[in-house]
Amino acid sequence: MIIQRILNNNVVIVKNKKGQEEIVCGKGIAFKKKVGEFVDVSAINKVFTLRGRKELEYFQELWEEIPVEYFKVADDVVGMIKLELGKKISDTLYISLIDHIYMAVQRSEKGIQVRNAMMWDIQRFYPEEFHLGEKALGMIQKKLNVSLLQDEAAFIALHIVNTSADGSDMTKVLEITKLIGEIETIVKRYYRMEFENESVYYYRFVTHLKFLAQRLVTKTTYDEEESELFTMVRDKYDQSYQCVERIAKFIQEEYHCGLSGEEKLYLTIHIERVTEKGMKGKKNENEAEI
Repeated sequence: MIIQRILNNNVVIVKNKKGQEEIVCGKGIAFKKKVGEFVDVSAINKVFTLRGRKELEYFQELWEEIPVEYFKVADDVVGMIKLELGKKISDTLYISLIDHIYMAVQRSEKGIQVRNAMMWDIQRFYPEEFHLGEKALGMIQKKLNVSLLQDEAAFIALHIVNTSADGSDMTKVLEITKLIGEIETIVKRYYRMEFENESVYYYRFVTHLKFLAQRLVTKTTYDEEESELFTMVRDKYDQSYQCVERIAKFIQEEYHCGLSGEEKLYLTIHIERVTEKGMKGKKNENEAEI
């Protein structure tokens, strides 16, 4: 690793064997070093690989503007998230959290409260990420002595979801969350019932909606002929299918996108299950909204 730029004694930007630029941290790693020299590998305790020059320049800007304690807090929060999720997390999350935590604390100290209009949807649709957001708030309070609104847990949850969303940007994540809520509302109004948010049927229903919403928001399309199974399910679960048709009409009108036969098939099955066993009150076919 060859040093490209020294940010301070503990942080340098290097070029690795593949020619990629990385951020390398380690106590005294740049002490008495110059640009063009090799990094002492034994002194490295953390390496951040960023996606392209734009993210690298963004990190440099943050480093010049934001106090070092925010970098430490963000690093601790990301470490906690990785441990809890048990999977690899993009280093992009580290950068986005540094910026978000710093701005959130600045707003709090000025008495400015930013509410998250989608907090309850995020809490329902991404419960694990929201829980991690709440844990992050606890760490921020302990390390920076600042108590942030619970709304910030939802914002942090979105950053986590965004990092895990196969390159999707935050705008698409918000659109997906909004669409899930819209479909859920159609089902609740159609049956005049409330969901049991803790039921396994509700969890499966929402999981299915996430994939469906992602497909619609990213405009991924495919054509498929109706199968015998589709016909059988449509006839057997007529009420659930009529609800699906209402959803399909809404999606066509609002998002200018159609549902395939297979999507209608699985959505019908999930609605049948969640309305039978995953909603408050007993399903009554005579009381569904027409």
